Amino acid sequence: MTDALTLQFDSLACQRDGRALFAELNLTAPAGTCVELLGANGAGKSTLLRTLAGLHSQYQGTFQSPPAVYQGHRLGLDELLTPLENLAWFAGLESCVFDQTKALALAARLGILALAHTPCGKLSAGQQRRVAMIRWVLSGRRLWLLDEPLTALDTHAQAWLNEIIAEHCQSGGSVVCATHTDLSVPLKTVLNLRPPPEQASW
Repeated sequence: MTDALTLQFDSLACQRDGRALFAELNLTAPAGTCVELLGANGAGKSTLLRTLAGLHSQYQGTFQSPPAVYQGHRLGLDELLTPLENLAWFAGLESCVFDQTKALALAARLGILALAHTPCGKLSAGQQRRVAMIRWVLSGRRLWLLDEPLTALDTHAQAWLNEIIAEHCQSGGSVVCATHTDLSVPLKTVLNLRPPPEQASW
């Protein structure tokens, strides 16, 4: 894949439990694009994200993408550790240097600086989501794969999330995001997952 391309799908379709989930996808998305995945519950949005992250192997067709940070429904936070400790652990997992100064600056921006040394188990669901947002930024990965990231976020946090995604794309990164709430970001491509043809089976 050339440097100018972040994502490319060629007749990509996923399967689960012997059933095709959606019609084949063809997409070429340049760097800096946010791809918004739409579709009914059970349409295969989460499975597509897991496939792109290398966590689901039942698919046909091909795809190309750079190394990604994946955020599923579960945030993966250790409730006994503080936000800073969790972020340092994620940095080690992703083989990058933990930038505590940047982490604290982002925590201040997202309104959770005072909670930086509080065990995550004592944070609300929305506050934990903000810790996850900091993880994406610190990961340094060009591609973010996000599954319903707006869940449990209040109006202010939703605005911050849109800003962070827009900034990532403006810097040459890309995002694939499954959501039921429209993202307010530029250069957005909407990809609607549709049911497969009746004969689709492998």
